[in-house]
Amino acid sequence: MNKKLILSLALSGLVLTTAAQTKVTPAIPQDAKMEQQIEKLLKKMTLDEKVGQMCELTIDLLQDRKANPSNGFRLSEAMLDSVIGKYKVGSILNVPNGIAQTPAKWQEIIKRIQEKSIKEIGIPCVYGVDQIHGTTYTLGGTFFPQGINMGAAFNRELTRRGAEISAYETKAGSIPWTYAPVTDLGRDPRWPRQWENYGEDCYLNAEMGREAVIGFQGNDPNHIGTRNVAACMKHFMGYGAPVSGKDRTPSSITVQDMREKHFAPYLEMVRNGALSVMVNSAMNNGLPFHANYELLTKWLKEDLEWDGMIVTDWADIDNLWKRDHIAKDKKEAIKLAINAGIDMSMDPYDWRFCPLLKELVQEGEVPMSRIDDAVRRVLRLKYRLNLFEKPYYDLKDFPLFGGKQHAAAALQAAEESLVLLKNTDAVLPLAKGKKILLTGPNANSMRCLNGGWSYTWQGSNAEACAEPYNTILEAFTNKFGADHVIYEAGVTYNDKGNWWEENTPQIEKAVAAAAKADYIVACIGENSYCETPGNLTNLFLSENQLDLVKALAKTGKPVILILSEGRPRIISDIEPLAKAVVDVMLPGNYGGDALANLIAGDANFSGKLPFTYPKEINSLITYDYKPCEHIGKQMEGAYNYDAQVSVQWAFGYGLSYTTFAYSNLKVNKPNFSANDELIFTVDVKNTGNCIGKESVLLFSSDLIASLTPDNRRLRAFEKVELNPGESKTVTLKLKASDLAFVGYDGKWILEKGDFRIQAGSQVMNVVCTDTKKWETPNKQ
Repeated sequence: MNKKLILSLALSGLVLTTAAQTKVTPAIPQDAKMEQQIEKLLKKMTLDEKVGQMCELTIDLLQDRKANPSNGFRLSEAMLDSVIGKYKVGSILNVPNGIAQTPAKWQEIIKRIQEKSIKEIGIPCVYGVDQIHGTTYTLGGTFFPQGINMGAAFNRELTRRGAEISAYETKAGSIPWTYAPVTDLGRDPRWPRQWENYGEDCYLNAEMGREAVIGFQGNDPNHIGTRNVAACMKHFMGYGAPVSGKDRTPSSITVQDMREKHFAPYLEMVRNGALSVMVNSAMNNGLPFHANYELLTKWLKEDLEWDGMIVTDWADIDNLWKRDHIAKDKKEAIKLAINAGIDMSMDPYDWRFCPLLKELVQEGEVPMSRIDDAVRRVLRLKYRLNLFEKPYYDLKDFPLFGGKQHAAAALQAAEESLVLLKNTDAVLPLAKGKKILLTGPNANSMRCLNGGWSYTWQGSNAEACAEPYNTILEAFTNKFGADHVIYEAGVTYNDKGNWWEENTPQIEKAVAAAAKADYIVACIGENSYCETPGNLTNLFLSENQLDLVKALAKTGKPVILILSEGRPRIISDIEPLAKAVVDVMLPGNYGGDALANLIAGDANFSGKLPFTYPKEINSLITYDYKPCEHIGKQMEGAYNYDAQVSVQWAFGYGLSYTTFAYSNLKVNKPNFSANDELIFTVDVKNTGNCIGKESVLLFSSDLIASLTPDNRRLRAFEKVELNPGESKTVTLKLKASDLAFVGYDGKWILEKGDFRIQAGSQVMNVVCTDTKKWETPNKQ
């Protein structure tokens, strides 16, 4: 390494460690033959070919603008010559014309790209798409609920099955790589991407992230099967806790929280074979993640001995100089990002990345060893995907695409994800033969059920693409009969404007219609949005919708609120007006049918909130708060320090049509040390009169610690189904080392002392008999 490079890195706060300098054992046992193929190919590659493999461009660049648009998307052979022939670009992403394509169109596009790549470079392209909640960019594919719903279901099997189905249907279009799962911790309800992940808790995200990775990739990450795709963990990391609550804005996360919570899902997914990761677009404590050597190279690649590939998010190398001002121009930004550990740049419109990176290597600003390390990782992904042998597929080999089996799984996922938050006087399920007024802007909208990343980036155009599926209105009409359902929206969205804009309300029409109804079902919440356009300045539900509910409540008819929203909008002034409240969040194409089944009593609610639902705008809090954030009574003295925080509904809260009783909580080792496994058992009985599923959540509280402990932490969960009167003993396993925390010195420590354990109404204490500190960063 030359002196100029060392000085440059020192000034940037980076210390470069390359694969040539540090020998590591990969987390995924490598295939020796495959590694030989990679090295053989790497030696033959020119520098142009190497930097090209590190570049990813959007499909928009390859469009033939002169072609007749009525014939659909067409590739430009001239652009293929430039992008692949001249610049040797190794990856393409995104969806043609910004909208979902048929499997046949995907086959046509990707086959031609692969033919060109193999002819010009001898290396296939790896194509990536954001299919984050099912097959969302392939027409006719199966939509699953968004991540926040899958977290609410607390069902690992459903998450894995959803990923398996998504992989199968994605591969039917010859797409080998999906930018999922999303395991950002949704720690701030203002954040517009809260709905993409599995909730606010790190353990829940880690568990569901692992299941998604295995579902996408199968059980052998070295050899991704014909019906599997490569997963891409995102967004590494701390993305869901911005100080401002806005997308792509800075966070201020401590080393302790970063290591203990935000890193946890990635640690679990890497240990289970995840092949790629996408980086957080923002910054933490002033340093953009795309230039953070400590997190990208040290924590991820070296500490975990991970041989996967790191890709940027959209144009985020450019952001290092255009937005974040840590580089003077694009060239310097590329140097910072690549030396920090980035392997592939999602540029996505500018192939100048290739000649600029080439210049940096020739000038000694980026070492050849770093280039070779990155290209190895890109090639390894392509070999693991078997793209050299089978770069594209045939749709006829995927006969289950969009079929009834897949639909049934998606419907079950939707049913298990909806959360019953209030049911006064057992108003639900609705009595048979009664008239229902369906009202509110979300009652007749597929867009509101699906959210963003659904056919289009913002979820618009859903009504045309999702025509075969049922809105809430259509599902209720099918379930209860057209003569029992009255529809009058009262408030509607302006679909020609911004997502939050509403048309002039016609509340009086809804109030008049209520006179003919026995029940009022008000479908309120949010229109679809995604990423930065979803930023807001007011977490309260819109004034028009609040006024609609208040006016309807004055009719004296029972009001059932249906919340269809990507994040919890504050409804504290209308919640008391409702007999029942259901949070459907974003359940996907089968959400309307799922809700109708549940409201009719043909299925039972079993979802639980995977986040804390706030009650007041200045009382935003997560369930694992520090004690001083939530003081039960005022401090006495000259001043009253009242940090009382009220929430609308707590993390893990959710009702059912039946009731469950917990008893007999036991543990195999009431006194334990760091190497032990704690096995808890608790008896759960269905004490109601209908079958139901219960998510049994196990929480721990460290009673005294050298750093103020969290109020409590989710440590295990299992979901069980019980018939009326039936009891089951539920087993919940926990490694004692998982009760450790990250100390002020940044190291994991399990301290001697008492822990309180809770499952349902059952509480017990266990005692750690010895203190242990780990010198390795991940307790290995």
